[in-house]
Amino acid sequence: MSLFWRIFLLNAAVLFAATALLLLGPVTVSAPVLLTEALIMALGLVAMLVANAALLRIGLAPLQRLTRAMTTTDLLRPGRRPAVSGHGEIAGLIETFNTMLDRLEAERAASSGLALSAQEAERRRIAQELHDEIGQTLTAVLLELKRVADRAPAPLRDELRHVQETTRGSLDEIRRIARRLRPGVLEELGLISALKALTSEITTHSGLSVRSGFDSALPRLGEDVELVLYRVAQEGLTNVVRHADARHVDLTLRRTTGVVELRLRDDGHGIGTAAEGAGIRGMRERALLIGAELSVGRGSARSGAPGGGTDVRLRVPIGEDARDSGDAEGGGNAGGSGNSSDSGSGGDSGISGRSATSDEIKGSD
Repeated sequence: MSLFWRIFLLNAAVLFAATALLLLGPVTVSAPVLLTEALIMALGLVAMLVANAALLRIGLAPLQRLTRAMTTTDLLRPGRRPAVSGHGEIAGLIETFNTMLDRLEAERAASSGLALSAQEAERRRIAQELHDEIGQTLTAVLLELKRVADRAPAPLRDELRHVQETTRGSLDEIRRIARRLRPGVLEELGLISALKALTSEITTHSGLSVRSGFDSALPRLGEDVELVLYRVAQEGLTNVVRHADARHVDLTLRRTTGVVELRLRDDGHGIGTAAEGAGIRGMRERALLIGAELSVGRGSARSGAPGGGTDVRLRVPIGEDARDSGDAEGGGNAGGSGNSSDSGSGGDSGISGRSATSDEIKGSD
């Protein structure tokens, strides 16, 4: 039955009931109308309106639930669907809305995948140009400065040495930017080594104490999954440094039943009621690409944590093949478990190998 006929029959039923009571009841209407008769008619009208409102609320309740679902739907948190209820056109409307959400989520995931792939390609290109062009140019400048400083008189030599150190610092900063744009250590040494290098770099440049722990028996993960795990950890640590005002942060990568979980906890002031920024939404976009679930919430209460800190979890489902390969290999991703105090050297070696010329210059001084 269509929605039109349902509403029409509800109103007709109320009007028929009111007419029957007026005809069959002991109520009479005089001319002119008496006060008691007017009161009775008013009470009857109120009762008819109340009955009509109650019946309409029951009949249109599924539409109200659908309206609430529409106002709370977020394509970055997929899977939530209003239950199909009601009859006829109402049930069809809810089914159509659910189908539309399925299509929108699929299209958003596809478009986000293309956008992030293009972003990663552009990061790779810029990092390569920084390394090959600007990096090599600064290396040549360092060599020339060294040659000039060796031949310069003593009063001028100190100034040239200072210029050398400034140029070397710029070269190191460019290399650091290139590493953040394109995690070469991830491609060469694997996820665990990349995360160790990341925590070491964060500790060195921010003073934040990073305690890390990684399972040695992780299953074999695809390149896309490893890249998403790395980028989420990178964005999470960057947010802690910029916004959390934290002193300590825990970074763990564990294998649990059916999932690999990346967890980031800090002792900062927490996110409170602030709206999610571009960083967190970007993390959700990446999680959707690999079918993972990202949750961002208040951390557990800690001493010295004004707002309880922030707890970020990325849960990546693993298939049977990944589980079997992980059990057979005992952890294809080399690295084992470690902490920030010893995680920096292994990761940096994969990068510094590409800039050996600069390192030779350091040694020659």
